[in-house]
Amino acid sequence: MISDIEFTLWITLQQIPECGPSRIHKLLKAANGDIAQLFNASDSWLKLQGLSDPQLQSLRHPTQSIVDKCLVWLHASDNHHFIPVTSQQYPQQLKQISQAPAGLFVCGNSDILSLAQLAVIGSRAPTQAGKEVARSLAADLSESGWIITSGLATGIDGCAHQGAVMAHQPTIAVLGTGVDIVYPRRHIKLVEQIIETGGTLLSEFLPGTQAKAHHFPRRNRIIAGLSKGVLVVEATVKSGSLITCKYALEQDREVFAVPGNIRNPQSKGCHFLIKRGAKLVEEVEDINEEFQNLSFNGAETASKNRKKSTEQSLATDKLLDSVDYEATAIDVVAERSGLPIQVVTATLLEYELRGLVSATSGGYIRLRG
Repeated sequence: MISDIEFTLWITLQQIPECGPSRIHKLLKAANGDIAQLFNASDSWLKLQGLSDPQLQSLRHPTQSIVDKCLVWLHASDNHHFIPVTSQQYPQQLKQISQAPAGLFVCGNSDILSLAQLAVIGSRAPTQAGKEVARSLAADLSESGWIITSGLATGIDGCAHQGAVMAHQPTIAVLGTGVDIVYPRRHIKLVEQIIETGGTLLSEFLPGTQAKAHHFPRRNRIIAGLSKGVLVVEATVKSGSLITCKYALEQDREVFAVPGNIRNPQSKGCHFLIKRGAKLVEEVEDINEEFQNLSFNGAETASKNRKKSTEQSLATDKLLDSVDYEATAIDVVAERSGLPIQVVTATLLEYELRGLVSATSGGYIRLRG
């Protein structure tokens, strides 16, 4: 547990204008990793380390209202934590990157930060099929032992977190705001579920920080830095997901992509990545075979067997075979299967509840099987 005095020093350090992670790391290195030594240093020594007069003034006279607000947040719950980069609790995977955050504000279960994580990211405006693929893969990956990490954005990010929650497994949401602000607001309920299932909200931004466009690329580098690999499920070529993949490659992480319809613009980014060496993913085993040195809890086999059993039992189902992986009208399904429309409607509803198909404005989409 960090003391109020040390916490105040870290908050003060992060208030210094134009003093990003690289500069902070250099200052800490010069002070032998001791933040107290840094603050006890003379003005002349600090100027030798490159601090300007305005920066020195900020270090000596921080905005007390910001410090107080952060202290209120820290003491508001036992679930609130601050983990400085000098702490043993700081995730080693993240510490390896060149722009590692100086500290992490955490709400939730901080113990999972050092477990094996896989980032699942993608479009903010995915297709219905893309949403279901993200949920399904995230759920299966969670059951096989991975901690799913994503950015809580609308679309694929939210679906990835939902998949982990559906599997009753913890997930990590990295925010582009302060950890006390839910953005987008529609994910308030999802955030509650993340915490309830032992998950974590994480941010490098001070509590109270609102969403700004330039925050999200910074968030993306953390997502990549925490994870051993990044899986993209639907993305355009010019998207934040590909920026995250760029960070992942720079950080020597694995990149995976789910292929899609060649006519779908949301598949272009994934196909772009695959052409340039990302591994094509159809199922969890495509990812896990790249990490055979990792030891998981064996849940993967149980999940795989359940899926195989379900799919085998449906292999000769004419009705399911009549639904395409693109939107298929109900009358088309009835015609192909030779079943009455009433039977088709009732059975498709059952299949939707079982996660085999998904209803869309144009009919139904087959999700798996």
